[in-house]
Amino acid sequence: MLLGLTLGLLWSATCWAEQMYGAGGGTYFSTSSDCEITGVRVAVDLIGLVKSIQVRCGNSWGPVFGASGGTTQEFLLQPGEHIDTISGSHRVFIRFLFISTDWGRYAMFGRESGNTFLAGGNGKVLTGICGQHKILGLSGLCFRWDYPPEEEEEETTASPPTSTKCK
Repeated sequence: MLLGLTLGLLWSATCWAEQMYGAGGGTYFSTSSDCEITGVRVAVDLIGLVKSIQVRCGNSWGPVFGASGGTTQEFLLQPGEHIDTISGSHRVFIRFLFISTDWGRYAMFGRESGNTFLAGGNGKVLTGICGQHKILGLSGLCFRWDYPPEEEEEETTASPPTSTKCK
């Protein structure tokens, strides 16, 4: 039993080293941290609970993490664009996410209610998401941040598009 507890603590350290937003509890999940995030899908139910989240790496969508159901919306990034800030709110479950990029674009998911949080900034970009979910939705989220790759900035010559709202 002690071995299982030790292995469990070591396995979960990657997420717990980051700030967890929300009450947490339930099944742990983590996206790959070795990809360039190019999009996010979020499902929200009728009462405003964030049910699930999915991250796109390159041209491929990763697994859906969270509960089934809800209405899904996606926020696709342009080449060279990165998520640099995520804010939101939570009670027992995550209720609202506001995702913004280094090009000034943003997307909103859910309804703002409860305790608020703000993550990101300082010139870093989102490189991964981890958290926990229960049967009704996401109970906690944490985010991994790192500096964008140098070679990516040199190759990008596109200008940022105008702001877009995703409701």
